[in-house]
Amino acid sequence: MDYQPVGAGKTARSARRTLPEAAYWKKFQSPVLVKEYGMVTSLEFSPLKPHDLLVTAAMRLQVYNGRTSQLKKSITRFAAQARSGSFRPDGKLIVAGDDSNLVQVFDGASRAVLRTFRGHRDPVHVTKFLPNNVHVLSASDDKTVQIWDIPSQAAVNVFDDHTDYVRSGCAFAGNANLVATGSYDHTVRIWDVRANRSVTTISTDDPVEDVVALAGGGVVAAAAGPNVHMFDLLMGGRTLTTLGNHEKTVTSLCLDSAGGRLLAGSLDHHVKIYNVQSFKMMFNMGYPAPVLSLALSADDTRLAVGMASGVFSLRRRAVSAKEQAAAAPERRLRAGTHAYFTRGSTYRGADDDVRVEQRRKRNLADYDQYLRKFEHSRALDAVLANNRTGLTVVALLQELVHRDGLVAALAGRDELSLDPIVRFVIKFVDHPRYAPVLIQVAEVLLDIYGDLLHQSARLAELLVRLRSKVRTELRVQQDLSMLLGSMDMLMAACKIGVSYQK
Repeated sequence: MDYQPVGAGKTARSARRTLPEAAYWKKFQSPVLVKEYGMVTSLEFSPLKPHDLLVTAAMRLQVYNGRTSQLKKSITRFAAQARSGSFRPDGKLIVAGDDSNLVQVFDGASRAVLRTFRGHRDPVHVTKFLPNNVHVLSASDDKTVQIWDIPSQAAVNVFDDHTDYVRSGCAFAGNANLVATGSYDHTVRIWDVRANRSVTTISTDDPVEDVVALAGGGVVAAAAGPNVHMFDLLMGGRTLTTLGNHEKTVTSLCLDSAGGRLLAGSLDHHVKIYNVQSFKMMFNMGYPAPVLSLALSADDTRLAVGMASGVFSLRRRAVSAKEQAAAAPERRLRAGTHAYFTRGSTYRGADDDVRVEQRRKRNLADYDQYLRKFEHSRALDAVLANNRTGLTVVALLQELVHRDGLVAALAGRDELSLDPIVRFVIKFVDHPRYAPVLIQVAEVLLDIYGDLLHQSARLAELLVRLRSKVRTELRVQQDLSMLLGSMDMLMAACKIGVSYQK
């Protein structure tokens, strides 16, 4: 049987578990804070790499480089407050509304105005491209929702069923015929472009600030007041659940790339992440100001949060080499090359593969090496010579007791070799965890060297110090016993008084 090294016991600690979900979101670190010209009302990442960030603030759109986070370009063709800057799915065009009632389409490269849609009578707060890339959704404070055709520059649909400001809207991924809008009239409406009417109307208790269609299109999330409502469209808009973890109005919603996590930003300075399957909150992030907008890049590596203070925060997540390799496209190797013949040399196997254990030689500490050779005295000298922790020394002493080697380890010593042992006993004899072992060590020392105290002044002085410390500890224990007795009398008197009252 192999030698088992001395194991120093550890003090029991409370278990602290970090769930994988929390560990994932904690990787979004090193926030970069950028000051804009006004409140950051909208954020969106380009769907194409390197996923540039489009920031809507004041009377301009700012595009920040996806790799360096530096300002790349500015679009300032606005006569009033800009609203809801958004990329087309191919990343080539940008659309935005403004408080001068216009909807404008820009070339993402040259920043030139390609189309200007005029038809709203009040500020336009929502602009989105539909998945077919040729239609634009817009919603305004004039209570209307319009669908614009980019080639003809005309409105193909006008929906006017809302009775208050329309401040949010979204398209359904993969379906250019359905759009969802949320209004301050406390309703969420689903519009069918083909039928030119509202097909589903869902009521809420508060004005709707944002709506998002989940993956598959069967569920819509709506931010209304401090709550996030999940509506099942296949059941006619029935409420699946209400997420009420925020203390103030939820202003913005977004999904991760897989559609499995919903991020909600609120005026209470927090962004909360929810699992859309279990509807449980998985993580929480705090920010220094009320949150007005948020966005997550398509590769889930950057999180941008816009605040009412005119600052937006950009956090990056460190990507592991394994994740990078999984995301990288597979490279086809040409036959006959060196890479072709060495393919698979770095393969480490799958998680469910059977692995053959390779036993590595364990490096033993010096005192373990002596113990293995049954050199008990040298093992004790080694553990005391290298300033090891008290727990390690006591563990070795306890091992010597179990081996019946304590007497052999302490016998035959002069005053120089006894000095560190006695000093250690003096230092830790009053320690609750070490006392049982060290008392036994002290007794063995007195049995062996008790008759030789008159021959060594140093050893006699150390043993006098040991006696003094033991007496002090005994007085403390006596005082504690008296205190416990007094407390028992008080507790007994209280119980008698309670029984008399009853």
